[in-house]
Amino acid sequence: MTDTQPAEKPNYKKTLNLMKTAFPMKANLIQNEPASLKRWSRSGLYRSLREARAGAEKFRFHDGPPYANGSIHHGHLMNKCLKDFVVRSRSMEGLDVAYVPGWDCHGLPIEHKVMTELHESGRAAELNALEGSAARLAIRRACKKHAEKYVKLQSGQFQRLLTLADYDDPYLTMTPGYEAAVLEVLAGLLDGGLVYRALKPVHWSIANETALAEAELEYMDREDLSVYVDFEAVDASAVYAAFGIDEAERERLELGATPSFMIWTTTPWTLPANEAIAVHERFEYVLAKIDGNFTVLAAELLGPVTEAAKSEDVEVVARAPGAGLVGLKYRHPFRDIPALATAAVWTIVSADYVTLENGTGLVHTAPGHGTEDFQTGQRVGLPVYCPVRGDGTFDESVPEWLAGVSIWDANETITERLRESGHLFYAHRFDHSYPHDWRSKTPVIFRCTEQWFVGVDLEFGGGASLRDRALGVIGEEGRLGFVPAWGRNRLRGMLENRPDWCISRQRSWGLPIPAFVLPDGSTFMTAAVVRAVAAVFGEHGSDAWFKAPPADLLRDYDAASDADAPGSIRDGSVGLGELRTGPDILDVWFESGSSWHAVMRTRFGDDAVPVELYLEGSDQHRGWFQTSMLPGIGLTGLPPYKKVLTHGFCVDIEGKKLSKSSGHTIEDLFDTYGADVLRWWVSSVAYEGDVKVDDELFKVAGESYRKIRNTIRFLLGNLYDFDAAADAVDLSGIEPTSLEAWALADLDRLTADVRRAYEAYDFRSAHQAIYDFCNDAMSATFLAATKDRLYCDRPDSARRRRTQTAMHRIADQLCRLVAPVLCHTADEAWRHLHGVEGDESVHAACYLEPAGVEVDHGWERALEARDAALKALEVAKAERGIENPLDAGLVLPDHGGALSRFDAEDLADLCGVSRASIGAVDAVEVQDLRDEPRCERSRKRHETVRARSDGGLLCDRDAEAVGVG
Repeated sequence: MTDTQPAEKPNYKKTLNLMKTAFPMKANLIQNEPASLKRWSRSGLYRSLREARAGAEKFRFHDGPPYANGSIHHGHLMNKCLKDFVVRSRSMEGLDVAYVPGWDCHGLPIEHKVMTELHESGRAAELNALEGSAARLAIRRACKKHAEKYVKLQSGQFQRLLTLADYDDPYLTMTPGYEAAVLEVLAGLLDGGLVYRALKPVHWSIANETALAEAELEYMDREDLSVYVDFEAVDASAVYAAFGIDEAERERLELGATPSFMIWTTTPWTLPANEAIAVHERFEYVLAKIDGNFTVLAAELLGPVTEAAKSEDVEVVARAPGAGLVGLKYRHPFRDIPALATAAVWTIVSADYVTLENGTGLVHTAPGHGTEDFQTGQRVGLPVYCPVRGDGTFDESVPEWLAGVSIWDANETITERLRESGHLFYAHRFDHSYPHDWRSKTPVIFRCTEQWFVGVDLEFGGGASLRDRALGVIGEEGRLGFVPAWGRNRLRGMLENRPDWCISRQRSWGLPIPAFVLPDGSTFMTAAVVRAVAAVFGEHGSDAWFKAPPADLLRDYDAASDADAPGSIRDGSVGLGELRTGPDILDVWFESGSSWHAVMRTRFGDDAVPVELYLEGSDQHRGWFQTSMLPGIGLTGLPPYKKVLTHGFCVDIEGKKLSKSSGHTIEDLFDTYGADVLRWWVSSVAYEGDVKVDDELFKVAGESYRKIRNTIRFLLGNLYDFDAAADAVDLSGIEPTSLEAWALADLDRLTADVRRAYEAYDFRSAHQAIYDFCNDAMSATFLAATKDRLYCDRPDSARRRRTQTAMHRIADQLCRLVAPVLCHTADEAWRHLHGVEGDESVHAACYLEPAGVEVDHGWERALEARDAALKALEVAKAERGIENPLDAGLVLPDHGGALSRFDAEDLADLCGVSRASIGAVDAVEVQDLRDEPRCERSRKRHETVRARSDGGLLCDRDAEAVGVG
């Protein structure tokens, strides 16, 4: 260098304490999450966590089993993530949280799928060639294989969602131990006298030829035929007399024709089974002359009916109360002799359920095809007549022109027959909501068959019925909790209106009902019988029902001591070898509804029930919540849970439900976003209602997730030279007015808010609190304010170490607070923070207790001053051209005197300017410092900036940091 060459300006960048971290900005979740899963699996995280929490307070949480029949869908995503939030957040509180995942493996959903595949593959012929039990065993083997396949698939998918559970030992409803435990529940209900067999109308799936429970129905729109039919009276004089018309009046009015009773039905196919017509005794009915014909119908409905039919001549002849019509007889329009004829058949009867909402006020009654009809029939002595076979065709007891005809085809056939015979008054098509089989998507019917039932209105144990006890528990404040609160009324409404529970099904794939058929065709099942069969199933599985003879199934059964057995069984006149096994299987809802016993009590002891929480979709108010509650109350007197949490359905952007059957799976979401982003999205939604799912929403969740990740990354990046054991300062000595005191106090506030939200299952509030803390308190405020001291202070300066101490605690606690949701990210960051190389995990840790740092009450005023300063700087930028805040100084008003306690440099850093002072001003004043020298290292304009020995312009702080005079 010659004397004329200027000295080279010093480059201070290398002297800065710029952040360094191996924690990457880009998450690469799709690649990195599986590595975390492998590490957790290798280390046995679930088991080790249970061991670490041994002896701690227990939190019992039970998994409602999904069906093992396909890939998981968006609904599973929400359900399993919400459950995992509960498991992990409670574990972080130090509680012992046992969580056993389970699968519902039996039942129609799987059998329907298997049978469809067999037909499509052409293998159904092989099946049809088999006889009896061999065919059923072949179906069961195929179903078991199908279930095992999807248990494995779904288990992997649930783990890919990063859920923490005992996946090494899940519960499957098809395992021998589980099956035996279910039968123990059935035996207990039999002991209480709550199980019975009866001929009753039940929802019947024609497509699958089995009874269905209410929970197995879904309502879909359907077009049907609505008909108004005239049933001719047997005795015209009796009808006229009921309307107060004697013979003389009848002659005067020229009432020669025989009147008819007009009924209305939307199921013409049930007309062959008609046995009565119901009226309401308190309604007013009219004898009307309609286009020349005399007809009886409700006075209030005469206008709507005749207007719909476009009748031209309508005249009311007389009026009478419904009570006056009871007992009148009529003729069936196309049947001469009723099946199982009795004197009560084809009579006008009374019924309170008759309404004036629609129809004619006279209700067609077929006891074989409707619950209310059946109850009326039982009350007045009508036979139970059901001429419809399981496949939906009429048997030979109907008129010849209907025998063998499908009921759906019969609607048109019967209507035309009525039209030809003159009995049809009016017919039209209409759309309405109608129950369908949730598997085949085909309409169901009411059909009277012999089934097994749990009686919800039977009194037991010397007290009230199951229904009354359940309603009592629901209504008792404090006994059952509901999230959201409206779940209480929803479950109450479902229980108030539910019928007896039909627990039998006519399929192959399921847990056989251990009922035996005697030589005379009667069926019996007792608690002792069920327990004996349970012992066999526990050893050999339920296939034994189709393989072993009754004597082997009842090897442990002592008939002589079974007081509930038929006399012929007790006295030995009918030997066990003469019995036949019954054909029915248990409703799968009974199986899953017994899981509180088969899983929780069997694995963890009787005191494990009631569990703390059941968490499922809102459809389970009529499903699993009920089918668990009823057996629980029947055996223990209490529901098996203390609280119920329900979430809505995942729906598409148009509000339509997403499900497996409609092809909505989430494999693509895993490959696009990663599990942490999906979990972060779930934590953001208002799960109490239906949740719309759209790619744009996942993208928004991804952006929000990156804010959390980058905040943690900034914290880690500024701790690269910080050893918590050697460099941390005593938190009790931190000045209450310092930035660090404020940040740590805000961390304590966040901790309390998040823990409170987790405890209340308010994950959305926890999500928002964490995001706001990262976005506002950290990124926009604390991290921005401390960046200068972190980068420019001497590495081991007291101020920098104080900030790093606070940042280390913030990073540590933030990892713990987000761990229940962002499982992989929290663990990845926590391991970086603590330099973990082995299997140690944040998920085995607990939340840090509050730091308890004293914070000055003037911080509220300081933040208000900051807000005012930022607005003033925006004005100065627009009006005075001060683009860089470091080119500005501030004079802050201090009306209450609070700011005078604060360090001026902290206030300047808080506002992002070069300096700040307190002055006698009414509003923030912005000083233009552009004419003052700038520190070439920190970029601040400071009064101590001057030329240094190395030729650079530095303030005193930066000169000391680089070691120049």
